Amino acid sequence: MTLAAHLGVTRGDFTLDLDLTLDPGEVVALLGPNGAGKSTALRALAGLTPLTEGAIRLNEQVWDAPPTEFVPAEHRSVGVVFQDYLLFAHLDALDNVAFGPRARGMRRSAAREQAADWLRRVGLADYARTRPRELSGGQAQRVALARALAVDPALLLLDEPLAALDAATRVRVRAELAHHLGDYPGHTLLVTHDPLDAMVLADRLVIVEQGAVVQQGAPAEVARRPRSDYVADLVGLNLFRGTATGTRVRLDGGGELTVAEPATGPVYLTFAPSAVGLHPERPGGSPRNTWPVTVAGLEQHAHTVRVRLDGAVPALADITPVTVAELRITPGTELWAALKATEIHTYPA
Repeated sequence: MTLAAHLGVTRGDFTLDLDLTLDPGEVVALLGPNGAGKSTALRALAGLTPLTEGAIRLNEQVWDAPPTEFVPAEHRSVGVVFQDYLLFAHLDALDNVAFGPRARGMRRSAAREQAADWLRRVGLADYARTRPRELSGGQAQRVALARALAVDPALLLLDEPLAALDAATRVRVRAELAHHLGDYPGHTLLVTHDPLDAMVLADRLVIVEQGAVVQQGAPAEVARRPRSDYVADLVGLNLFRGTATGTRVRLDGGGELTVAEPATGPVYLTFAPSAVGLHPERPGGSPRNTWPVTVAGLEQHAHTVRVRLDGAVPALADITPVTVAELRITPGTELWAALKATEIHTYPA
């Protein structure tokens, strides 16, 4: 059963206009900057925010089609894992998971039996009588997932499900979540800000900005060919748009770069910050792009330093702390940037 939705929601000055399809067993990640419309889309699918226009259909079932059709949240086959999990503090893990089946009319003993089975599946059988405040962040996340899946939903909505975890716990729980999603036969929509969560967990990425889709596709394809500054920043690439004539590309914002593969017409160019070299004087040697730059800012990134450069090609460069010390780089330092043509990837705009 394919879930097909045209999500049209107008709230004040903001309009969401999003076409979305999810196939059985598919995990789709919805990404975008703050205010892009991700939470609005999730709430619309859950039945918490009615559509202004459009429709939500699961095969022949119509969940929302204004102005005549609207199925409230409690009557939709939907499971939700919220960012803060929202477990019931007064219930233990078993009764938290049993809550959904009980709310749908299942007898208490049967609901608890089903809840116990789900706690076993997520590795928490020994925590059935534990209250939420006594659970770790990873354990609470798994209880929330079990609670969402215990009602056998057709649609599973995950709202930043790993955001509340510390870095070490996140790695382990992400792997566990990938395993559970691989076993889930329904439709899954993951809303996240984290590119690694999306790349590891999702089969397809949908990027939304200002209420509309700007790019979608398999994670590897989106990462390889970003089409907006947000996506380029998400995957850690420099992105420019320009017009190609052979191996020369005149950039839309000014400046020019030489590329290895000839092209014609409007193109995107990407290159990794690690491909940009910084020098105190104009470098010679093998053919490369060189241009004068001024350091606009520096930021520590794990074991490297990311340098923001102003110049004809305002790029990001990743260098080592040793290089920072050797070149005495501070904001305002004037340097030369160098970039090999073979490090630039081009594709049609």
